[in-house]
Amino acid sequence: MTDASPATEPASAQALADALLATGYLPDEGLATVAWLAMRLQRPLLLEGEPGTGKTALAEAVAQATGAELVRLQCYEGIDASQALYDWDVTRQVLHLRAIEAVHGDEDLDVAAAERSMFDERFLLERPVLRALRTTPSVLLVDEVDRSDDEFEAFLLEVLSTYAVTIPELGTIRAAAPPFVVLTSNRTREVHDALKRRCLYHWVEHPGVEREVEILRTRLPDVPPRLAEQVAATAHLLRGAGLLKPPGVAESLDWVRCLTELGARELDTQTAAATLGAVLKYREDADRVRGDLDRLLAG
Repeated sequence: MTDASPATEPASAQALADALLATGYLPDEGLATVAWLAMRLQRPLLLEGEPGTGKTALAEAVAQATGAELVRLQCYEGIDASQALYDWDVTRQVLHLRAIEAVHGDEDLDVAAAERSMFDERFLLERPVLRALRTTPSVLLVDEVDRSDDEFEAFLLEVLSTYAVTIPELGTIRAAAPPFVVLTSNRTREVHDALKRRCLYHWVEHPGVEREVEILRTRLPDVPPRLAEQVAATAHLLRGAGLLKPPGVAESLDWVRCLTELGARELDTQTAAATLGAVLKYREDADRVRGDLDRLLAG
């Protein structure tokens, strides 16, 4: 078992919101409440929403605010249980076996004992899920679970129902204290109902203009107030413009950083056009917006 520094569990949803704010993350009341309830009830938290709404950042902020270790599992098409749980260090096992043979020779070799020694803890390679179960306290971030397939979801459901896994060579490993589990989904496909029922659920919206201004000024305290207001207002308009990839808060933060590096104190058409690459990631979106910047900035 790996021990991290003791976690500080907030006493209320408001205490959690305050602790997250201290890390630079500004949750709305609904998100802070459901996150606190998930911690108290030891239930996984499933966050769905558009990319860039702060789903992944919540898990990072909770880990920082509570003193838990953040363990991240990035999902992708084709991921399976072994890539999430554990593997054996085959190279070291082979070297270990050769060392035994060199010492004892073929005739004196106890085959059964040699086989047992090959599956010792020192040859175990922890993957994220096993590491989170063996680390107290921890936050397990299962990022973009919608990219995985049905079989992997079934595996997650089993693990999250018992917070235990069985390794045939070592036995059952059970979490001393369940990790705080955050699953995120960009809803590229529907997550199955069985997994949803195991979790508390929250849809994460893009922030309104005023809240985004507050986020920008909290994360980047040196940003000129007028610039923060203009970037937040323009990002809000871009999200409603039917783009292929609307900007999230992360892109707004990058845009402000680029503008302040250029010495801008306000957002004008020329500077906005020169820095669109910070906020728009598709050529079609950039071409469309570039020809309409005057109207957007005026709006």
